[in-house]
Amino acid sequence: MKDDVWQRNEVQSPCVKLCTIHPAERICVGCLRSIDEISAWSRMTATERTAIMAELPSRAPRLAKRRGGRMGRLG
Repeated sequence: MKDDVWQRNEVQSPCVKLCTIHPAERICVGCLRSIDEISAWSRMTATERTAIMAELPSRAPRLAKRRGGRMGRLG
C-alpha cells in the first residue's frame, strides 16, 4: 500500500509542538498563532491559512521583548 493516500494538498499547520500561550501577547510561542487561529485552523480555507502563514514572521518580534530581568529590577 502506498502512502500517497495520506498525502493532502493543503497548507500545513505551522505547529512545532511548543504549545505555550504568551501571557501578554496572547499568541503561541511555538507557532505564533492566536488561540482563535489555532482552534479554527482545521476549518479554514487554503486562502485563509496562507494569509495567516504570511503574517506569522512579522509576529516573532513581539515575543523577543525582554521583560526587564536584572537591569529592569536595578533600574
